[in-house]
Amino acid sequence: MAAETRATAERSAHPATPEQAAELIRSRRTINRFRPEPPPREAVLRALELARWAPNHHLTEPWHFYLIGERTREAIIELNAELVAANKGEEAARDKRESWSAKPGWLAVSCDHSTDELQAWEDYAACACAIHNLALYLWSEGIGVKWTTGPVIRDPRFYDLLWVDPDIETVIGLLWYGYPDETPETHRRTLDCSLVELP
Repeated sequence: MAAETRATAERSAHPATPEQAAELIRSRRTINRFRPEPPPREAVLRALELARWAPNHHLTEPWHFYLIGERTREAIIELNAELVAANKGEEAARDKRESWSAKPGWLAVSCDHSTDELQAWEDYAACACAIHNLALYLWSEGIGVKWTTGPVIRDPRFYDLLWVDPDIETVIGLLWYGYPDETPETHRRTLDCSLVELP
């Protein structure tokens, strides 16, 4: 009885039940089509605050977040269209410009460089965890996210637009966020496809 009471008390100290946490994780989706209205800035700042609580070895906190305003957004769209036109032609560039212009919220994430190869891997993993924290919290507010890593984020001109020194930080993702216009269905393989239990 005492153990049961203690477990109940511990659970009540947390804002979400295990069932609620499971549903949030399981229901989150990568969103490709958004409604036009941008989410409140305050919701994004709340998500960024929580992103910082991701696990990170040695507490390096290697992440940096760049909230992208209208002028920078337009410049990125044009830079990406230029890259697409060079590889796939003007028609593809027009299509890409149109689709990117429909993304309501823009955020870039970078990771500190490390001269230690192991630390660099750990820092990248920490930044990925931070992005997932952000995506899960935004999902709880009905806001979807797409994490893209297309060629534009590796272009030196992209770094110039973000005021990022490529000798100090590496951009690891461009995030679009907004209210979903369409939420895709998805599935996962069963756990036994991934689980190895050792003696």
